[in-house]
Amino acid sequence: MNHRLKLPLEFYQSEDVVGFARQLLGCVLYTQIDGIVCGGLICETEAYAGITDKASHAYGGRKTARTGAMYESGGLAYVYLCYGMHYLFNVVTGPQDVPHAVLVRGVVPVVGKEEMSRRLGKPLTALRTDGPARLTKALGIDLAMNRQCLIGNCVWIADNSHILSHHEIETTSRIGVEYAGKDANLPYRFLINAESKARLKAYYQ
Repeated sequence: MNHRLKLPLEFYQSEDVVGFARQLLGCVLYTQIDGIVCGGLICETEAYAGITDKASHAYGGRKTARTGAMYESGGLAYVYLCYGMHYLFNVVTGPQDVPHAVLVRGVVPVVGKEEMSRRLGKPLTALRTDGPARLTKALGIDLAMNRQCLIGNCVWIADNSHILSHHEIETTSRIGVEYAGKDANLPYRFLINAESKARLKAYYQ
């Protein structure tokens, strides 16, 4: 697997954040820390549609020190601390001042599994990177990666050439955004279905 085939910055300029969230499925999120490369195939995402989306950190044009990354041109990492405990990793998409972002909620380990197991304190046989907090811990993602360009050598995304058919992708409402009222019901969460995810896991064993 050639983890150097990074997606170009042009890929991240889409203003269709919902379509972009679907496109990320099957791509691979990589990190390189102290020379160690780890990677996970993206299997679950959530779209957050900027100023019009009540679940978005940028709803209503809110711009703070934390959300500033969302207003940059697409192709940056947006990492924040959730509940003072867990780092969550988001991909900024769209042109400058259009604060769209996609939360990566789950990956399938493909590279550096031993290191990911060490970081999680779990044996390889129990390695799990579903869930946004587990995947960031496994990949070593923290606030140091906030605003990092996604074509650099610290954190990046590559096209793994896994072609997913329409029936392999499930669409649901997002998780944990009940505060967003009717926007909590928007079909903005995408995941590779259980059968296809199991196939991918077996492929990378």
